[in-house]
Amino acid sequence: MSALLQVRGVTKKFGGLTAVNDVSFDVAENEILSVIGPNGAGKSTLFKLISSFLRTTSGEVLFQGKRISDLKPHVVARRGVVRTFQETTIFKSMTVRESVIVAQHLRAKASLAGYFLGTATARADIEAFGRYADELLEFMGLDGIANELASNLPQGHLRALGIAIGLATDPKVLLLDEPFAGMNPEETMRTVNLVRSVRDARGVTILLVEHDMPAVMNISDRIVVLNFGEKIAEGTPSEIQNNEKVIEAYLGSADDEVGI
Repeated sequence: MSALLQVRGVTKKFGGLTAVNDVSFDVAENEILSVIGPNGAGKSTLFKLISSFLRTTSGEVLFQGKRISDLKPHVVARRGVVRTFQETTIFKSMTVRESVIVAQHLRAKASLAGYFLGTATARADIEAFGRYADELLEFMGLDGIANELASNLPQGHLRALGIAIGLATDPKVLLLDEPFAGMNPEETMRTVNLVRSVRDARGVTILLVEHDMPAVMNISDRIVVLNFGEKIAEGTPSEIQNNEKVIEAYLGSADDEVGI
């Protein structure tokens, strides 16, 4: 498989603190790649660098062979690299369907003035956004609660809505920040299957940060491990779970308790 996303020697310093240090790896098209590591390892900072929410100190990120690092985040998103957030950034005062419709305005053809004036292009946008929202909600299993306020949703449905909002921007690469956080085992497995179906059925390449080791080992094609901002290992789940550096730095012990 060819590399769709390339991280090349990326470093980020905050004053005297090096949060990410010379990290490199490739993400292949249609791959699910997980980034793991202890708290403070630099995972979330790396995600912000890839999605251009932070500027790199050195190094670069390439998407389809073209540099995207240090561009405006909305430009990176329009090119197809879209990040969801650990904080579950949801439009809590809107319904589920309205939230997915609003997220599609990144792809709007009409101008802001066009929406204000109700031009034909704006009306066509709104109709297309509604159709696509209904398609996504059915795919995500959220069609039955389309008219529920997002603020009323349980954690599992909120996470699914966050993924739906990311998909609404029509990404080629979707960056998921701790998609299984706060879930019970049943919700986690349902979301694992959902994320896998996003890749399999919609052809979206997935890059995720996660602490849930059983979920990571279940869903990942490959895993990158960070510790103190540096990459200490990269490989398949079986290679990672038997890597002595990883066990020492993060996993602690190779047993069923941590899912390896």
